[in-house]
Amino acid sequence: MSLKVDVRKLDVFNKISKEGSRRVADSLSQMTGIDAEIQVSKLNLLAMEDVKTHLGDEKKVGIHVQLTEPPNGYVLFMLGPRDSKRLARLMLPGDASTDGGFSDMERSAIQEVGNIMTSAYIDGWANVLDTTIDMGTPAFTYGPAHAIVQKMGGWPDEDIAVVLDTEITAGDDDVDLTAYTFPQLHDLVDLVQQIDVDADVARDTVASDELTDG
Repeated sequence: MSLKVDVRKLDVFNKISKEGSRRVADSLSQMTGIDAEIQVSKLNLLAMEDVKTHLGDEKKVGIHVQLTEPPNGYVLFMLGPRDSKRLARLMLPGDASTDGGFSDMERSAIQEVGNIMTSAYIDGWANVLDTTIDMGTPAFTYGPAHAIVQKMGGWPDEDIAVVLDTEITAGDDDVDLTAYTFPQLHDLVDLVQQIDVDADVARDTVASDELTDG
């Protein structure tokens, strides 16, 4: 199967990023009771070697989940330790630890946030692609970025990944997170090709003027 995509459908990727980000913010607002807004949402299609550079090798918190339906593959949320602490503080006001590690309560809180974020993000993809996408159980990992990828199952045998850099403002906290989506490219292209370019894809999405494309 060809990986060529009708140029008129390339905007689908922007719609996917906006809808996924919006749903993540909405879910965080519902979970914490604090208004969460997406300030910046930047989508990139990166070659796998560039993804490795983008990830770096510093210690990070990763939440990954396997997609069990097309486009298959994995979704990986990556956050720095400080941003992970901020997320934990949203769930555990006043109880976040100040040392370099994570308490059991913090891990549990971040895991719960990760469950909600991954579900919301994948629902955003499914909504734009007009399909359903089932997934496994999200897993929490803390360590060097390369170790998190190995925990996920190793580097996918694909040429590119969809990378979304997002800044979420929730109350007095700003949280920077990156969503790495490693789809099976043939499956993703097949879903995109099925979209009718003459239909208004945006009719199923909510306009998000706060989002800016880089």
